[in-house]
Parts: sequence; C-alpha cells; structure tokens
Amino acid sequence: DDFENNYYVNNIIYDSNNSINSSEGVEGYTSLFRSRFDKSLKILSNRPDSKRIKRIAFIKQSLNQSRINLKSQSKENPEESLFIAGLVMEKKIKKNSYNLTIDDQSGLLEAFAYDDDLKKQISSLTLDQMVMIELENNSKRKNHIIRKIFSLDVPDRIPNRSHSEVYSVLISDLHIGSKFFMEDEFQMFLNWLNGKEENKDIVSKIKYICICGDLIDGIGIFPHQDRELLEKDSFSQMEHATNLLAKIPKHIQVFMIPGNHDLGRRALPQPAIPRKYADKIYSLSNITMLGNPCMINMEGVKTLMFHGQSLDDTIATIPGLSYSKPAEAMKILLKSRHLSPIYGQRTPIAPELEDMMVIEDVPDIFHSGHVHVIDVDSYKGTLVVNSGAWQTQTPFQRAMGITPTPGIAIVVNLATLRPYQINFAN
Repeated sequence: DDFENNYYVNNIIYDSNNSINSSEGVEGYTSLFRSRFDKSLKILSNRPDSKRIKRIAFIKQSLNQSRINLKSQSKENPEESLFIAGLVMEKKIKKNSYNLTIDDQSGLLEAFAYDDDLKKQISSLTLDQMVMIELENNSKRKNHIIRKIFSLDVPDRIPNRSHSEVYSVLISDLHIGSKFFMEDEFQMFLNWLNGKEENKDIVSKIKYICICGDLIDGIGIFPHQDRELLEKDSFSQMEHATNLLAKIPKHIQVFMIPGNHDLGRRALPQPAIPRKYADKIYSLSNITMLGNPCMINMEGVKTLMFHGQSLDDTIATIPGLSYSKPAEAMKILLKSRHLSPIYGQRTPIAPELEDMMVIEDVPDIFHSGHVHVIDVDSYKGTLVVNSGAWQTQTPFQRAMGITPTPGIAIVVNLATLRPYQINFAN
C-alpha cells in the first residue's frame, strides 16, 4: 500500500525507464515477442469467447486426421466455430479473398476472408499485432474461412476526471537548436504561463505541463541536418533548452519524455534523457524526466505519453491514413493495444526481455507528438491528442508534403477533459 501511495503522490503510474532490461540478438527478440504474446493474451482473456481459443498446432493435427473433435464442441452442433489467437504475420490480397497468417507460438495458420466487411477490417490491422479469429469449423474444406476478427481494442468506458478545475498543457517537438525553432512564439508561451498575457483565468489553474519528446533538434539525425541548425552541438542546444524550461513557473509540474531527436538511446522503449546530458534540467525542482513511453496520474486522470515514432509506420501501411490526421493513426494503436506493433520497418525496437509497448492500462488521455500536426479526437472515452510542434516547416517536411501546425499549446481541463487550443503563432 505504501508503495502504491508513494506512486500516486509522485504522479507516476508507469515509467518504462525503470523497466528497461535489454537482451541481445535472436534471444532478446524471442523474449520480446513472447512477452507481447503473453501480455496480449491476458488482455484478450477478458473476452468471453477467449476461453474457446485452441492452439494452431492442435487444430492442424485435428484437420490432418480429417475430423474435428474438440472437447468444447457438442455433438448436437458439429458446425460450432473454432477460435484461434495470435500475432499477425502476413496480410495478402488475393483475387477474391484477403488472407491473414497468424502465429500463436505453436505454429502458423493462414485464414481466408471473403466478406467485404472482414476485408476492410483486415486492411486496418497492423502486422505483429494480436488478434482473435473465429473460423468456420468445416473439415470438408481445405481452407480456413474467417467468420469474425477481434482486435484487442480498448473498451467503451467513462474516463476518470479530476474533482476540481485543474488544467494541463500538452506540448511536444520544440526542436531547440534548429533554425526553424519558433523562439519568439515559445517565449510568448512562457510569458503566458507567467501571467503576462491574456487568458489569465485559465493560466491560474494550470498545474501540469506534459512535454512529449524532441526537446532539441539533436545532431546527425538525418543527412545534411547541420545545414538546418542554429546550434551545431547537442550540449549548447541542451543549455538553451534548460534556460527556457527554467522560466516555467515552479508551481507547475512538468513531465518530459525523450523523442527520436533527443540525446540517449533512439530504440523503443527509450530511457529518460540521461542525466549526464541534462544535469541542469534534472536539478530543476518542478521537472520530472521520464522514459518513452510512460503513464502519469494528473489529479486521477491517467495520461499515456508516447512520442509517436511508430506513427510513421502506421500511416505508411494502413490505407486511408495520412500525416494530416495523426489522431486516426493513434486510434489504430489503441485498437491494437500496442504503441509500436510493426517490427522491422522505420521504428527501431530494442530486444527487451519485456514488451513495454503493450497498452495494458487504458488511458484517459493518449498524448503523442512526432508528426508536428495538431489533431485532437476522442476514442471510446479516451481523449486522443497529437500536440503539434514549435518548429516551422523544414525543407524535409516540405519535400514530404507535410504541413505542420506549429506554435499551438493544447490545454486540457482535467475536470471535463475538454481540450482548448491556445495559438501563439498568430
């Protein structure tokens, strides 16, 4: 109880920084995916039909014997469905079907969907996420036909709210050190926090700030980055950042996680920015440095902070998604109950013994950044926020066709979970 109370007081529900325990090579990734499978299966166990799940090896063995003879199946209903659960290994579009290959650690099984609604559902699944599938039980057919697909998803729920009117500010992607960092606008934001601008009624009730990664622009993150830098070494960038963060009023508690531009490990999960690079920030009494991802408690409101590196892969692989609507990609992560389900593409994932990217605890607020585009939505009771950036459009973004919406702070009333946009770029 003392441990839980201590965590409640300190606002930290979960911090991946404290659980990082990397292995190496094949053994490490085997542990990672076993952990993902086990955690996902535990989430799935809340579904009534999960008790009917059979191992793929068992189903294959039964089919090889040209009969299905499951203990759970009654003789009166020989067409009762079969249920399997596993990670999505492959999706293939055929002429008339959409085929899904599932791995449950006992074997692989390819299943076939012919229904248009099922095909649409498969198109929005990510590779490597956990699903449960209801199959037709027909031993006369060679193919495994899908009846229904269930992703883990978050349940419909009423979110937690604070008992009093308290506000939290959600920002990310400052990119201090870049020529495109909006220094003047960020200074206006700091002045506003210190009661020197309008909206003083809201400012007086701000108790928290969440900074969701990419505090600085870093060095060597992408080719020819030095051409875009005002400060060409990370330490001067960090000193500049410290001077700015020190201007945040001390009664406001700041939670900060790293992004892919920050100092330290880039693979997910990311440890907090190491103290050796940010000692002065650590010395600021109102700033808590956390790993990416983490979950914090603000007046009873559970907030999941994740910089959002995997949004690149999600947007690239799921039809209909775009950088202009990052909240839609964030919803895909909530549906899959995983912050970075796709392995082996742009998002580096470390071979951890435990998969810390599984969304075990359903958040009231899901906060990300990374794509530099403001987007706010709601999904099954969870407020979904991508908090944009404080960097104007870079040459890289222009080439990619990404139009950022910078210089805006998202302010959330924790008593109502109503978000407001305060624009400092006008």
